[in-house]
Amino acid sequence: MTTDFQNGRDALGARLRELRVEAGLDGKALAERLGWQRSKVSRLQNGKRTPSVTDVEARAVAVGRPDTAAELKGRLSGLESRYRSWRRQLAAGHRARQEQGVAETAATTVTRAVEAVRIPGLLQTPEYARHTLATAAEFRRVEHDVDDAVRARVRRQEALYDPDKTFRFLIWEPALHARTVPPGVHAAQLDRLMGVIGLDTVDLGVVPLGAELRRAPSHGFWIYDRRLVVVGTIGTEMWLTDGDSLTTYERAWDWLAEAAVHGERARRLIGRVRASLGAV
Repeated sequence: MTTDFQNGRDALGARLRELRVEAGLDGKALAERLGWQRSKVSRLQNGKRTPSVTDVEARAVAVGRPDTAAELKGRLSGLESRYRSWRRQLAAGHRARQEQGVAETAATTVTRAVEAVRIPGLLQTPEYARHTLATAAEFRRVEHDVDDAVRARVRRQEALYDPDKTFRFLIWEPALHARTVPPGVHAAQLDRLMGVIGLDTVDLGVVPLGAELRRAPSHGFWIYDRRLVVVGTIGTEMWLTDGDSLTTYERAWDWLAEAAVHGERARRLIGRVRASLGAV
């Protein structure tokens, strides 16, 4: 499946190729001017490799169009803003990313979130967040600033009580069962979920394992109003703002929402999972 990042890289490559052709140069001649391997010229033009800022500046000069450097750097910046390596984002720890979450939530009126394998950060207890963030830091081998990150995540949750905001969560039932934290922490987290049901700013839907789905949730994502979708994978996080992506993820939201249970039915489902943990 082609990603928005790859589509953007392909478009940048096509623009680089266009400028080379307009200059009357073939790939070999351009490579000689730049002192590059010809394969590098080819891979950049075919969207197989992401150029650096220095690369696009050098190419603009080499094809006699230094005036296009700003345009090319703008296209490159757009790519980097949509496709963010977790390792790069978290190089200094998790706190900065959590602060971004605080800012985005503050700027948003309607937040919609889908989580398939974990509890949404906005609904996590401090101890559940602590274990989750500590594990993430260990897995990604980044700085361990968990205490600061937890404080930021908990501060973000203050928005749940803002009467001018609306939060709509969809949680696939497997996320309730995933035992990624100690039993006592897990139980307290499920209690927390049951507690937010009925909060007038929060609509919590749970999609049962046995529900008939038009499309299974393949990963979690967050929609901030109709201006931003944030999608996380193991290695990267995508921030998508184009209309096509917003429409696609809204459709994914709507299809999953069809199968969700709410209110007392959701509370009973969570309660059954809680009971399966026994006395903890």
